Amino acid sequence: MDHRDNVFLAVAENLSFSKAAEELFISQPAVTKHIKELESKLNSTLFERKGNRIYLTKAGKINYEYLKKIKHQYEELEFELGQLNDTFKGTLRVGASSTISNYVIPEAIASFYKRYPNIDLHLYSGNSVEIQKKLVSNEIDIALVENNSSLSDLKYIDLLEDELVVVTGSNSVYAKRKQVSLADLKEIPIVLREKGSGTLEVIQQSLKKHNLRLDDLNIIIHLGSTEAIKNFLTNFNGIAILSEKSVKKEFQLKSIVKLSVKGLQFQRKLRIALKQGNVGHSTQTFINLLSKYNF
Repeated sequence: MDHRDNVFLAVAENLSFSKAAEELFISQPAVTKHIKELESKLNSTLFERKGNRIYLTKAGKINYEYLKKIKHQYEELEFELGQLNDTFKGTLRVGASSTISNYVIPEAIASFYKRYPNIDLHLYSGNSVEIQKKLVSNEIDIALVENNSSLSDLKYIDLLEDELVVVTGSNSVYAKRKQVSLADLKEIPIVLREKGSGTLEVIQQSLKKHNLRLDDLNIIIHLGSTEAIKNFLTNFNGIAILSEKSVKKEFQLKSIVKLSVKGLQFQRKLRIALKQGNVGHSTQTFINLLSKYNF
């Protein structure tokens, strides 16, 4: 692949000449020049403008699909050659839900980098729905998700068991309780994650088994991250439901207290999600490390 191909991929994935220029550290006129040269070479218009936005033409979409495959083959070639020299090379784009990216895999990623320093690893974080969308659209190579639902064009591998727990701040009026009831969940103020998060989906599914809905709870606010919820609990007379893995430090510091709910558990599996079909060498190497890692 030559430089014009890489410029085209950057524009196609950002649908913006200016963002592509920033990503490639070149000027916007240079991006425009490379695209015009490529269009002249292919005798095809690759982008069309509608208002203030640009879109791929039919020719542009075809060019994008083929160049993505070619780029992937180049990466595989580098990896194979690296194996011959015992120097693994390539690029790996990992997407992980916020709970997993913040509290589960940082040490595993550090271990992976130590073992394979020549694999250029990028980590993208978001909620489970967002991360699966990135995988489907080929923005990442592998997704690590915490929701229970599955997409038909993806395949899943169980990675780790996880449990959601009811917690409250140590200064809360509920901190001295050891247990709350299902009826209490309808009355006590509660803060939860945002729509699209795997945590919220699991909560919803577990409540459904007891003929409860999210609307039955006294939800005060939805927040977009676990860290935001933990900070919110500091001065909140209420509860939250979070991954037990995300509050280990707070349990040790006794700044957050765990409450059990009689007859109710929030169990889930943290999973690896992949596109259907063959898995790249860098991706498979990462999966092998995760499957053997002592979390």
